Amino acid sequence: MEQQAYIIDTLKTLLTHLNVAYSDISTETDERTSSVRFMITTPDSAILIGDRGDRLMAINHLMKRMVEKRGDSAELSFLVDINNYQKKHIDEIRAKASMLAERARYFKSSVEMDPMSSYERMIVHAEFTDVNDIATESTGYGKDRRVIIRYTESKDSSKLPVS
Repeated sequence: MEQQAYIIDTLKTLLTHLNVAYSDISTETDERTSSVRFMITTPDSAILIGDRGDRLMAINHLMKRMVEKRGDSAELSFLVDINNYQKKHIDEIRAKASMLAERARYFKSSVEMDPMSSYERMIVHAEFTDVNDIATESTGYGKDRRVIIRYTESKDSSKLPVS
């Protein structure tokens, strides 16, 4: 809880120094990924989000480095969001991953997703942890790292034929 208070205070300080008005900073926990989302409500969202979320990704990177530098022993998985921009983006990623998983099932093959950030890849991996016939794997390096969604007969070993 102390880390959450530190992050909120740091975000308030950052927004004040950037002269960005905001009405609220709240938190929400994503049950699928066990990460905390810090939601900033502001009328100046374009300033903070940037072109295709580039500034928002930079704010997230900066906040993660500041929390690491602080040296708290318990690592908190978190994400900063502006006016639900990230939430909508994550929902789009989940929908696309589900559609591609259906395609992998139909064709009984593997489907490769577009390159994405480590957080976005973690969302996809978390989406299929409890799915028996779909396996996910990250491949590539740097900005070209992507997720491959593979159809498998079953991850459940009890359904495998005995030889």
